Amino acid sequence: MTAATGAAGGPLQFARNERRRFYEELSEFLRIPSVSAKSEHDPDTARAARWLRDHMAAAGLEAEVLPTAGHPVALGEWRGAGPDAPTLLVYGHYDVQPPEPLDLWDSPPFEPSVRDGRLYARGAADDKGQLFMHVKALESHLAARGSLPVNVVVLAEGEEEIGSPNLLPFVKQHRERLEAGTVVISDSAMFAPGQPSLLYSLRGLAYFELHASGPATDLHSGAYGGAVRNPANALAALLAGLQEADGRIAVPGFYDDVEEPDPEALARVRALPFDEEAFAQEVGVATLAGGEKGRSPLERLWARPSCDINGMASGYAGEGAKTVLPARAMAKVSFRLVPNQTPERVRTLVERHVRNNAPEGVEVRVAALHGARPWRAKLEGEVFEAAARALEASFGRRPVLAGEGGTIPIVVELEELLQADTLLMGFALPGANMHAPNEWLATDCFERGLDALVRLYDEL
Repeated sequence: MTAATGAAGGPLQFARNERRRFYEELSEFLRIPSVSAKSEHDPDTARAARWLRDHMAAAGLEAEVLPTAGHPVALGEWRGAGPDAPTLLVYGHYDVQPPEPLDLWDSPPFEPSVRDGRLYARGAADDKGQLFMHVKALESHLAARGSLPVNVVVLAEGEEEIGSPNLLPFVKQHRERLEAGTVVISDSAMFAPGQPSLLYSLRGLAYFELHASGPATDLHSGAYGGAVRNPANALAALLAGLQEADGRIAVPGFYDDVEEPDPEALARVRALPFDEEAFAQEVGVATLAGGEKGRSPLERLWARPSCDINGMASGYAGEGAKTVLPARAMAKVSFRLVPNQTPERVRTLVERHVRNNAPEGVEVRVAALHGARPWRAKLEGEVFEAAARALEASFGRRPVLAGEGGTIPIVVELEELLQADTLLMGFALPGANMHAPNEWLATDCFERGLDALVRLYDEL
């Protein structure tokens, strides 16, 4: 029996003995409102980077905070395996989404609360909680054994939630320092409670703001309505025209680059025990009616593109009536992409579509906010198999291969720049309210996931 499988003083036993302290430290981390999208939280974001640096150092890594043109990077390194040993790069992010709307939280978003086996806080699942698990897995090995079988670099950024605009220049600048054969990321969900998974795909992203402007100022809708074109009406019509009745995206040329999933991958997706009714109930809808007709829900989520309006603003939205014809209207729109689409190509298509369909009397402008390319994994290799064994030992079930509808912007760039493979093993659960009020991480997943990360190094 190895130390990590139960012998006194082994890494696994250390992690289990220290759980209470780990929860207390994670709660400290979650209390820092490191919202990267809001400039008033810049001091908090910098504080989160320093907190992470200090805890990586306490875990036994050499750690520092390095600047970027935006929010800083917290970098930790352990090189004790020697120059001939392989290197793992653990990537994660310490920034979080804005917590609004605050009135929908059952407990304050930055005051962690444990209820019914769930740890509630902004960042609990995405991604502070999962990144923290990696740091504690490393601490468990270094505390119990003083060593690891591989060299490890921990790269934690503070801008993932705003598209990682400064991470790629940072990686290019520090490329030699970040060289690794495998990038390990935990920033995603398991397929189902008790069923671990390894991800083989991520969708990409093209995110825009559409701005419609008309008269020089807001007007009385009775005095001018019917004669002056209403920018809100015009923008609503443009938004409605982005999709066909059957769910397909109506932008000409949009599907020219869409790659159909290979039959083997599609068969794996269709064989998964997906409970459509339970999934719908979990998110509070009657049925899963979105997306393209004739495609299964998992296929629509993982292997097909989508278009969503993420926010709209125009005119008067306060209490009571105000008969205004607004001068301006704005909408935020995101497209999820699949291989071989690129955000640059989608931007060209969307701009052309808007230009060709904007009505007279209104000017419509498209502003690209950020984008990311889609990704598909290589489902082979020693690290992949080691992760599968570690997950099976911790959860009692062989992991399934799953996709992820969301985006981790840096994955493709890290693979290309470092010539590395990527291993995505997440420990959140479906319905964990990432990006929404009442975000949570199951305590069982935290504890079993930490066990799996500790076991991963022994399996290597």
